[in-house]
Amino acid sequence: MLNFTFQNPCKIVFGKDEQKQVGKLVKEYSSHVLMVYGRNSIKTSGLYDQICDSLKAEGIEYVELPGVKGNPEMDLVYEGIDLCRKNGLDFVLAVGGGSVIDTSKAISVGVPYDGDVWDFYLRKCKPTKALPIGTVLTVVGAGSEMSCSNVVTKADEKLKRDFDNQIIIPRFSILNPELTYTVSSYQTACGSFDALTHVMERYFTQVEHTDVTDRLCEGLMKTIIAFTPLAQQNPDNYDYRAEIMWAATLAQNNLMSTGRDGDWACHKIEHELSGEFDIAHGEGLAMLFPTWIRYVYKSNPERIRQFGRRVFDIDLAGYDDDVACLKVAEALEDFEKKIGLKTDMSSLGIDEATARMLAERCCWNAPTKGKFRKLDPTDIAELLMQAAKVR
Repeated sequence: MLNFTFQNPCKIVFGKDEQKQVGKLVKEYSSHVLMVYGRNSIKTSGLYDQICDSLKAEGIEYVELPGVKGNPEMDLVYEGIDLCRKNGLDFVLAVGGGSVIDTSKAISVGVPYDGDVWDFYLRKCKPTKALPIGTVLTVVGAGSEMSCSNVVTKADEKLKRDFDNQIIIPRFSILNPELTYTVSSYQTACGSFDALTHVMERYFTQVEHTDVTDRLCEGLMKTIIAFTPLAQQNPDNYDYRAEIMWAATLAQNNLMSTGRDGDWACHKIEHELSGEFDIAHGEGLAMLFPTWIRYVYKSNPERIRQFGRRVFDIDLAGYDDDVACLKVAEALEDFEKKIGLKTDMSSLGIDEATARMLAERCCWNAPTKGKFRKLDPTDIAELLMQAAKVR
């Protein structure tokens, strides 16, 4: 087990109707707020009125920034920064899913910064100041409500980039599973698979003696696998939604990272995919991960076997590593199919030239990606080509 420091200052307020106290929570930090959200769903559901009423009851002035897309874009970030500066806003309230929260995080570090906030995503410098953030979560999966991570896209360049920093962890996040009842079956699948892979990226490590976090990771993964199809079949079931919501938050708050090194190659590769093709992040990961298992398993077949035994309950006794690890990849694909996600990238029409371009772009800031097995651009291009084949 590696040395580690773990700290997460986010206050989680979990349960029915908790969104109605958002005004009181915001009031602890500010009376001048930028409220960021997506399109019309929070208005048709009634959530918008609840948020506005709660803010007004506490005498909080707010300016709205709607229009966040599924893959959040820098243009709206710049607009939000401008609104905060012009109106003297010093708190950002995100009402939505990971895209809304990530947009809000980008705005929060952009307001006090003299340069272009995109500098942080290009690793030119690190942010040292940020406006405080609060969230009301409506879409499960990204885990941004309790994480130090965020991802945005510069659409004109088709670049999707991220950075991690403790100063962008939200001060509070309201998690009411009722607010996810209207999320479609497809978006439920995408969010759940994103959450599942947040755990998988951490689980596939070469660090030994990590049994505590292994068991925690396995519990979260088994929960997501068990309750996602149930929530799809029963979208208004509070208990099913609650299990997924809390599992997804714990998957990305870095507790599962303690004492171990994660891989993260699939996430970095998928950022290039969704930056280029504007696909849902969760489905892009579903297209990649089974192929990644087939490609890297020889680096630590016992870790893949353990994943298959403990998470999917596969009896792998009597099988050699080649067969056993392929069975694990097939089990993951079966789950993807069960929840309605694609298991390969054949629909994207990726050719060799595109694969090479995406691979080179993926390694823009380092010669390799991943730690379970280090993948150079040649490896990544080959992995993409294998994932592009119909199975």
